[in-house]
Amino acid sequence: MAYSQEIISRARRKLESQKADWESRQRQHQQQVYAAIPRVREIDMLLRRNMTAAAQAVFTQGGDPRAAMEQVRQENQILQREREDLILAQFPPEYAREEPICPNCGGSGYVGSRMCACLLELCRQEQKKELALLTCGEGRFTDFVLEYYSDAIDPKLGVSPRAVMRGNFAVCRRYGENFSPDKGNLLFVGGTGLGKTFLSACIATSATEQGYSVDYEPAGHLFQKLERNHFSPTPETAAAVSRLETCDLLIVDDLGTELPGNFVTAALYNLLNDRLLAGKPMVISTNLTMDEVAGRYSPQIASRLQGSFQRLTFVGQDIRILKNRGF
Repeated sequence: MAYSQEIISRARRKLESQKADWESRQRQHQQQVYAAIPRVREIDMLLRRNMTAAAQAVFTQGGDPRAAMEQVRQENQILQREREDLILAQFPPEYAREEPICPNCGGSGYVGSRMCACLLELCRQEQKKELALLTCGEGRFTDFVLEYYSDAIDPKLGVSPRAVMRGNFAVCRRYGENFSPDKGNLLFVGGTGLGKTFLSACIATSATEQGYSVDYEPAGHLFQKLERNHFSPTPETAAAVSRLETCDLLIVDDLGTELPGNFVTAALYNLLNDRLLAGKPMVISTNLTMDEVAGRYSPQIASRLQGSFQRLTFVGQDIRILKNRGF
């Protein structure tokens, strides 16, 4: 999962805080147990002494140390059972456990060089918070309202806008709820206020909840990142651009609302090309027609969008206007 360094840093700080709180509670539990049951302190001292003696036996005794180790193991089992019985007689079960916050990594966040599941979960939570800010908290398929789209037959379409959007919604929901790194690409085309941003956010939320790294970028913000890295590169800008290229899912919202120019065209072409060659999924939404894409950017970019993306055309009336009218 190609999470950004910022998200990983926030998740690591959260894990460190949780680990410190956990260890503090463990120390408090131990102090309470020692005060109430002095015998438990004696047992803990004996357990440590036995382990030290066993280690010394391995390094100092000749021959096979397995007999000494087995004796220590049996003695420790007896002491541990006594310890547990004493504690459970007066305290809840968690007071008898002396385990780290994560049994796999001990709270470090890594198993060898691989990120532990506990840190991955915190990264997922941090990414959800970031997406919620970018999408103003919107992004649940269950909140999509088909009634905003007319069920009257549109003569130009031959079907009703609601029928078209029902099909679009079904495609988006399948894509998001069954997301995988080989899922392919979606292109949302249509006027303003028809649900393109909302369904993009739904896909982002759903993929994030499954543990995939998602970068959700309004077009203007995306090209600002690329421009800063091109003209004033820093480790931070390089990391941001690397994430655009490597995240499991890149969502570009409102393509065509950014300021046009040669740099934007070249940057968009390179980004599309790099992700398509790597087989990394994208979802792009735009108010532009494909002819307008070809004119604004280049025929090559329009060709890639037409040939490598499943196109969903959004139709209907501007939902924002309908809401303002009290629909």
